[in-house]
Amino acid sequence: MLIDKNRYGPWAVIAGGSEGVGAAFADELSAAGIDLVLIARKPGPLEETAARVRAGGVEVRTLALDLLAADSVDRIRAATEDIEVGLLIFNAGANSYGHEFVSGDLTGFRDVITLNIDRQLELAHHFGAKMKQRRRGAIVLLGSLAGYLGAEHQSIYAAAKAFSRVFAEGLWLELQPYGVQVVELVLGVTRTPAMERAGLNFDLPGMLVAEPADVAREGLEHLGDGPVWVAGGNYAAARQRSGFPRAELVAGAARMMRKLMNRS
Repeated sequence: MLIDKNRYGPWAVIAGGSEGVGAAFADELSAAGIDLVLIARKPGPLEETAARVRAGGVEVRTLALDLLAADSVDRIRAATEDIEVGLLIFNAGANSYGHEFVSGDLTGFRDVITLNIDRQLELAHHFGAKMKQRRRGAIVLLGSLAGYLGAEHQSIYAAAKAFSRVFAEGLWLELQPYGVQVVELVLGVTRTPAMERAGLNFDLPGMLVAEPADVAREGLEHLGDGPVWVAGGNYAAARQRSGFPRAELVAGAARMMRKLMNRS
């Protein structure tokens, strides 16, 4: 697909760029000739993805770091201070601690908030300010259908994803006059290594499962269709989850999630 390097380059930063959807974004952007800064926690998959996209002729910088580390954003700023970043993709959000809330560890829940909210805000603030000055660029925040409903054992993650969607809408309003595009790309069930490790049952009858390459391609095709774009054919599901009565919707989604996670 065609990506305007003059508008979205010459560099893109992908937080969570080692595997799954993040790696698929790297493949698409490198094919368009956009240089990449890939950030991920695991050095092995990170360097594998970097080597693959470097073979296409683009420059790649890698940062193997845990975004929960207190100095993570400072390290990202230092690694990108000499380049122009025209595209930020925040794909690093995850349910890093899933547990019933009242019996869980508050530190674990705070880590979910730090990863999914604090780091997203800090990176969008840093790179968004530079994009505003240059009057070009785009910010993609990876969202989830989980952010449309409360959920057992992931109440904080779901709430963080709901926050992200509303934040994207406000940021979209503020940056639109300066030629900077903002979109939250909402994902449903996607066949990523992370979801495979979580034990999701992709073979559940009637389950709509998206592939990472298709999701990344769709997201890049709809950079200008913010503030929210629901990927993978999940628009009807997002709309239905936004309705009422809430008790019925939340309970129904919980039953489906138990099946998906092979829980009784």
